[in-house]
Amino acid sequence: MATTRDAEIRKDVQTYYGQVLKKSADLQTNACVTAARPVPKHIREALQNVNEEVSLRYYGCGLVIPECLENCWILDLGSGSGRDCYALSQLVGEKGHVTGIDMTEGQVEVANKYIEYHMEKYGFQAPNVTFIHGYIEKLGEAGIKNESYDIVISNCVINLVPDKQQVLQEVYRVLKHGGELYFSDVYASLELPEEVRTHKVLRGECLGGALYWKDLAILAQKIGFCPPRLVTANFITVQNKELENMIGDCHFVSATFRLFKLPKTGPTKRCQVIYNGGITGHEKELIFDANFTFKKDETVEVDEETAAILKNSRFAQDFLIRPIGEKLPTCGGYTALEAKDIIKDPFKLAEGSDSAKSRSPREAASGC
Repeated sequence: MATTRDAEIRKDVQTYYGQVLKKSADLQTNACVTAARPVPKHIREALQNVNEEVSLRYYGCGLVIPECLENCWILDLGSGSGRDCYALSQLVGEKGHVTGIDMTEGQVEVANKYIEYHMEKYGFQAPNVTFIHGYIEKLGEAGIKNESYDIVISNCVINLVPDKQQVLQEVYRVLKHGGELYFSDVYASLELPEEVRTHKVLRGECLGGALYWKDLAILAQKIGFCPPRLVTANFITVQNKELENMIGDCHFVSATFRLFKLPKTGPTKRCQVIYNGGITGHEKELIFDANFTFKKDETVEVDEETAAILKNSRFAQDFLIRPIGEKLPTCGGYTALEAKDIIKDPFKLAEGSDSAKSRSPREAASGC
């Protein structure tokens, strides 16, 4: 029964994104146009180089381009018309590679149509981007091998899949040790009732399939990921009376999380770290997540989990990492690890983000 219902949901989503939506203006809620944090100049320039038709067929919620990308192999789940893939293909360079997978054949056709256009624009001798028609919960069937990617990104599509655990399990399989899932998605403040989860428009608009936010940490732990690192969060407004009545007391946020797959090593102790400023677009500071910002040459104390991530991921080359108490060469300040609550709740972060915006408007990336 569940398999039949999942197939029906998949067909409805394919119809919505393949036939109902022709451009981002056709969306009925702002789930896919929520604000994100300011975008570095090199990413803005990469996005400006993307073909206009590809950009017009983009329906993502926020921008999912992490830091430290040179020479990386990246997989984009639900790549759609390929906007993010083409921006990333420029950022990883000719030695890197970007693969996009999407279940909507029409979107993949649009993406494939412009491979030569973008490679010529970037001055690359050979294509470093590939698009696959397939399902993000069945990456093996699409030919994607174990431990073959440094980074997996996803922009508001995991909510469209009924079996989210299977998606995360597949991502874990294809990531290298030290790899990261960096993804934006929609989360609900409550467990959603059946009538919301199966509503065709709410499903297509990314609300009906939203995960209860606390369940993400449960799934991550079950699969083997480190606990989720919350990066950004913004409230979603529906602005459609009929859909508002259907949703009731539930609230939604668009949030970005990082999930790291680390090698099984011994316990890591708290450390002090210094960021060297070597990441393109983040030379002065690296906003790692909602709880940690690393300024160039400043010594920062980090907890065991953060130390393990920095030591075992692609970020290791950009940090000097030493035990607490060891004297480090630094011309910056020193930030001690405070006994404060780590922000894990995206709704709590969204409240703070709204307050900050009302006090100081900032240039930000919007989703579509």
